[in-house]
Amino acid sequence: MVQMLLAVAHSPGDRVHLADLGVNAEGPLIEPRVSMQPEPHGIIQHVHYHSAMHRSPWTVAVVVDDDAHAFEYACVAAVFGLPRPDLSPWYSMRTCGPRTGVFDTRTLMQVVATHTYAGLDRAGTIVVPGWRPEVPVPKLLVRKLQRAQDQGARLVSVCTGAFALAAAGVVGQRTITTHWERTATLAKMYPRISVDPNVLYTDEDGLLTSAGSAAGLDVCLHIVRKDCGAEVANSVARSLVVAPHRDGGQQQFVDAPIHRKAEDNVFAKLLTELHERPQEYYSVPTLAKKVHMSPRTFARRFKSATGTTPHRWIIRERIKMAQRVLEVSDAPVDAVATQCGFADAQVLRLHFRREVGTSPTRYRRTFNGDEGDERVMAPSQR
Repeated sequence: MVQMLLAVAHSPGDRVHLADLGVNAEGPLIEPRVSMQPEPHGIIQHVHYHSAMHRSPWTVAVVVDDDAHAFEYACVAAVFGLPRPDLSPWYSMRTCGPRTGVFDTRTLMQVVATHTYAGLDRAGTIVVPGWRPEVPVPKLLVRKLQRAQDQGARLVSVCTGAFALAAAGVVGQRTITTHWERTATLAKMYPRISVDPNVLYTDEDGLLTSAGSAAGLDVCLHIVRKDCGAEVANSVARSLVVAPHRDGGQQQFVDAPIHRKAEDNVFAKLLTELHERPQEYYSVPTLAKKVHMSPRTFARRFKSATGTTPHRWIIRERIKMAQRVLEVSDAPVDAVATQCGFADAQVLRLHFRREVGTSPTRYRRTFNGDEGDERVMAPSQR
């Protein structure tokens, strides 16, 4: 077993004992009210506090349990749990569980909880980095989360951690998200909660949720940006060699299959043809003839079998083809549009943004790493 000792961080004046694995001296028991005014270089200079809440705005508490989510935890720790002596003030991170000690993860690593759930009481930000949907949330943790929300603490989830926030009853009328593979499950388990399957993260009224796994970095950097300004967030992102802000939503990472009824395979050959050659011109009458139906019957049965219209199905297949081309080639967007069956680049951009949530150029930058002759450089080279 490899131990993850990522629970160590400090801010000015903290007394850090490595043997305590991140147990820092308590900062002032103060709660930010609303106003945060950054200095020119990005560090918060003036913060208005409400002393009655007994929570430190710079303390981040991370919740772990048995079968902890190591990667999601590591994303949070990479942002909030590493010492950054050049930034002041900075966050102090603690790891809280139903007990102190070692928690196993699914990836042969271990996470060390330095505090019990009592450690949540003074944290200005509480993060749940993953939670198995089928596992009940302990009543004590539910009470801690509800109390924290009542006292103005910021609640955050990474990936499936949204299930814990939903079970704790702290979501209310806010919109939340989770990993795209689990959004349907989340919406089904909690039908009164609004779930957005497309975004990388949400931020509404003190409650933040992120999409799958690595989107935890996005939401954590977003928090730093809100607290400390864009310059500091960019500095942290450069140190982690990640983008300070990603364009588009998580739908650009989804290869969602088109719904088909198992009992209706009359379109199997036709769908294979459309999948292999989506760039060709098709009309409903032409497609109907291929399966020996009238155009009206064809349109009705096609939607019943696939869950969408022939036009939308072909557009989606063309977008998938465009994604593959953008990932492996340097062809101009105009050429990609023509190759994939779109009238021009403007039409491709319109449908691409609608289906993928970002532009073809930005998608290429994310998944290809090359845009024309522009070379991708490390942050230190920019």
